[in-house]
Amino acid sequence: MSTHDSPVHIVVVGCLIRNGLGEILLIRHHKRGWEIPQGRVEAGEGIVDALRREVREETGVEIKPGPLTAVWSKVSPPASLILTFLADYAEGELAPSDETPELGWFSEREGVELVAHPVTRDRLRALLDYSGTVACFSYATNPYKLLGSLGEP
Repeated sequence: MSTHDSPVHIVVVGCLIRNGLGEILLIRHHKRGWEIPQGRVEAGEGIVDALRREVREETGVEIKPGPLTAVWSKVSPPASLILTFLADYAEGELAPSDETPELGWFSEREGVELVAHPVTRDRLRALLDYSGTVACFSYATNPYKLLGSLGEP
């Protein structure tokens, strides 16, 4: 395979953040609705640095990153690898932005009810059900279809 034919994937990081009350932090995306904070890893940026940056940009808070919980492979264009983590709230006040005008702390039950997009719902379930083993999922979009997994969403 030549360099020109090499696959190119967007790398995305996201995390489920819990506060001291056990609540989870969700943001409202203008297209996908309620979801965990997430975003692209920039060129030359480390994964954990990207995770902290995205959370800070989207929510205004600082986190203590925890374990990698799953790798999601989106095979539909643009191909993406989404790495999901658990994290603890560290400090800061929630700060809405142009990108995330709505955000808040919710109980797990409220969070599951708010998240409507199918892939986002599966990601949230996998994060909430994390058992200590990293899971792997492959999926397509338009329409969303889970193609394979090692673990349960």
